[in-house]
Amino acid sequence: MNVRRGDTVLILAGKDRGKRGTVERVAKTKRGFGVLIPGINMAKKHQRARSRTQSAGIIDIPVPIHISNVQLVCPRCNEPTRVAHGRLEGEHARSTRICKRCGEQVEVTSK
Repeated sequence: MNVRRGDTVLILAGKDRGKRGTVERVAKTKRGFGVLIPGINMAKKHQRARSRTQSAGIIDIPVPIHISNVQLVCPRCNEPTRVAHGRLEGEHARSTRICKRCGEQVEVTSK
């Protein structure tokens, strides 16, 4: 996958277009994969009181954005970039993500 938890991403579409945020969670949805970013794509939810300590009211919750509407921001060059996938050679071959802009490795992940 191109985007993982903890990555900084740029929002490409929607009401929050142009904003950057850190991925809190990547989740499987009905329409594919979605990413949850705190403070981005907020929706209002009407909530009733469940107990004496929890009050009723309208709360804001973040809603997942489809993964195709975000783009990874390279931590090295700080620019939005596409992602290439490569493999490291050696005893323990690992899959890596590579920035298409600067050519640097984004991070090493075991696969």
